[in-house]
Amino acid sequence: MEDANSQQGKPFKITDSTRDTRKGVVATSLEDLTSKIIEKLNVSGDITVVLETDGTEIDDEEYFATLEPHTSLMVLNGAQKWLPPAPPCRLSVDQPDDGKGGAELAGLVGKLKHNLCHVSLLGGAELELLSDMDPDSLVDITFPDKIFLEQLKEASGRFLSEKRQAQDAMDLLRLYQEKEAESGETN
Repeated sequence: MEDANSQQGKPFKITDSTRDTRKGVVATSLEDLTSKIIEKLNVSGDITVVLETDGTEIDDEEYFATLEPHTSLMVLNGAQKWLPPAPPCRLSVDQPDDGKGGAELAGLVGKLKHNLCHVSLLGGAELELLSDMDPDSLVDITFPDKIFLEQLKEASGRFLSEKRQAQDAMDLLRLYQEKEAESGETN
């Protein structure tokens, strides 16, 4: 059975140094493999065959004979060197803050620093701006009192939450009144 396998050859997965091109090759020997690689990948010149996983060079028939079927091999052409696979690169793009938002936030904080009671009069957008602020970034720029900024952020978040709850309650009451009015008309 082993003689039949060696006569038929073993399947290998072949890739180039960039790992962009992948081909399947069945070969009976290292010499057979290199000739098929040259043909399938259309490479010329001296090639080196290495294990894709760790870069171990396959340079003799004895070592070639020990390879398992479906082993992934890499072809290096000329002075190319084996490199481990690069981890997938995830890029995230942060939207730049517009200058208006920073200036608006600084003005808002300045106004509240003089009279903190005004926080209860702010609208949803202003409260959201305050509750999303980064106290560290404002400490460096305009306000040296980080504790004030952190407390302002927390208070703004609470006021924003309370405003939203109140708005939800008002919406619910409005819906209830509309339903009552409809049911009164049908009776």
